[in-house]
Parts: sequence; C-alpha cells; structure tokens
Amino acid sequence: MELWMIGGKASLLFYVVAATCFLSGPGSAWDIFACLLYLILNVAMLLFPRRSLSAALLLLSSSLIVLCAARLSPEYALLLPPNLLELAELRTRAEEAKTHAPLKLALPLLLALVPLPFLPKELMPLYAFAAALSLLLFFGLRAERNKLSRMEHARDRMKADLERLTRALGENEAYRRQSEYTSKLEERNRLSQRIHDEIGHSMAGALIQMEASRRLLESDRAKSAELLGNAIAISKEGLERIRLALKDIKPKAEELGIHRLRLYADELSARLGSSVATTVTHQGDLDAITPLQWKIIQENATEALTNALKYSGATVVGIEVNVLNRFVQSIVSDNGVGAAKVVKGLGIAGMEERAASVGGTVVVDGTRGFRVTTLLPREGG
Repeated sequence: MELWMIGGKASLLFYVVAATCFLSGPGSAWDIFACLLYLILNVAMLLFPRRSLSAALLLLSSSLIVLCAARLSPEYALLLPPNLLELAELRTRAEEAKTHAPLKLALPLLLALVPLPFLPKELMPLYAFAAALSLLLFFGLRAERNKLSRMEHARDRMKADLERLTRALGENEAYRRQSEYTSKLEERNRLSQRIHDEIGHSMAGALIQMEASRRLLESDRAKSAELLGNAIAISKEGLERIRLALKDIKPKAEELGIHRLRLYADELSARLGSSVATTVTHQGDLDAITPLQWKIIQENATEALTNALKYSGATVVGIEVNVLNRFVQSIVSDNGVGAAKVVKGLGIAGMEERAASVGGTVVVDGTRGFRVTTLLPREGG
C-alpha cells in the first residue's frame, strides 16, 4: 500500500512540474531546484524509515512546499496534503494508546484542509481533489497496516498456542512411556509375588516329598512310590499354575486407572470424614481406555472434585467412567447448590484444554448441583 502513496505523490509532483515548467511557460532554475529538492527529501524518507528522522524530513519537505507556494507558484500547495497526512500518521502511531478513534479520523482531515482558505479561488477545486485523493490513499494505507498488525498478533498467538500444545504433547508422550513402564513394573511385581506365594510353596513341597521318597527307596518301596507320586502331582499342579500366571500376565484395567480413582476417592473420604460420601462406578470395557486418557480423566476428576467441595457444599460426590461405542465418558457430579450460570475459570479452562489435546470436550452443568462431563474419543472408534 505504501507504493500507492508514493504513486499518488509522484502523480501530484508530475502535475506541478507540468504546470510550473511547461503549461505556464518555461520554468525557472528555482522551480527545477525546488522539485529536485522535494524529490530528494522524499527518497530520503524511504531510505531512512526511522520515525524521528522521517518526521524531520517531512517537516523540511512541508516547509519547502509552503515556501515554494508562497514565492514561486501556488500550484506547489498541491504537494502539501500527502505530507500533512503522513505527519498525522506518525503522530497517531506515536500516541496510539492515548488517541481515540474519532480523533484518528478527524486529525488527518483537518490537516489536509488547513491550507484551503489561503489558496487562490481557481486552485481550490484542484487542491480539494488532491486532498481527497491523498485522504483515500492515506486511509487505505492505515487500514492495510492495521490488518497486517492484527495478522501479526494472530500469528504470535498461534505460535504461542502451538508451542504450548507441543509441550503438552511432549508431556503426554512422556506420561504414556512412564505409564507403560509403570505397568510393566506392576506386572513384574505381581507375577513375582504370585510365583512366590503359589508356585514356590508347591515346588518346595514337591522337593521335600522327592527327598523323602529317595530315603525310603531301600527300606519301604511302597511308601517311596507314594511320596514320588505326590511329588509328581504337585509338580504338575505347579506347572499348570505357571501356565495360568503367564496367560494372565497383563493386569486388568481395574488394577490401573479405575483403581487410582478409587484410591483418590477413598483418600478424600478419609480426609473429610463422614461429611462427604464418594462413590466410583464404571461401565463398559475399561481396557479400551488408553493410559493418556486415564491421566486426563484422573486430572479432570481431581479438579472437578476440588471445585465441588470448595464451592457447592455437597454431601455426596460421584465419579462415573463409561466406555461407550465411540467415546469414553467421565462424569463427576454432586448434590450441592450448583449455579444457574457457570463462570469458566482457570480450572474449567484447564480441563477443557486437557480434553482438547486428545480431541475431546468438557461439558459443565450447574442446574442440579455441579456436573462435569468429560468426553474423549475412543481410539479406533
């Protein structure tokens, strides 16, 4: 858009040169010098765009125009509107935070019309046309600059959001890996404990009976055979238990996500005593819930319970986890006072952001107590 303003000034300069140097007879050396000096000052403004220097060059250029209009030819006044408008633009940009919108519109218009009463009557229509053309270009340039500024602000916000989401995705990926590692440790510990409690004792009993059978082999062959048969039966039973343990090596979902929710609810009840009763229920195939979804459900439930106990005055709080056909639904509800209009604070915004990170949503209802519903899409659903 700056090119349009430059083009407008060049058109006005071309007309002034034609009017002073050709149409009204050959121009003087002062006319040529004035036009060249005006051209040099405007080119310098393009080469040195710093605000303070641009303002000084604009003042020099405007002073030159006024001097030439007074001493050489009134047509030089046609070059004044673009300079006055650019001065107004520099001032409004310097005091943008303090300047009101009506003043931003009125100041350029007033400045452009200031020289009008001092011009010859035959030049007034031409000056008004030059001022109108300059105003049109000026406001177009301002609108384009404001649009670019808004786009830059939007880009900065999007960049900040992208960085925040990238960090959140990295944290979610780290949590997923940690959850998988924790799950493996739990599987290992559970398997180790099961082998020790069930299979270890069986193997120890089989070894004792085989040792007794070996000692009775010479003196009481019948008893020795009986003990050996018992040892074989115990060993077979131990091998079957090993097979069942390996088959059932993966822990159930209840032992992971839903168990943590129950633990949190139990801790809450223990901390508050008998004043608040908490329940945790579930429906559907909990194995379909991923570790990351469990993390979001746990954090949103914690936030919702905190808000319910802090503001609603509830005596009963319930947590439901339902696995539907296409969604995983988590509901935290209470029997408190609720609210006709729910104001979204940082807590609700955080819940919405966590759910949105995996394509989900959060619905908050305060008509009959507080009810916070988290909906997360099932993987592959």
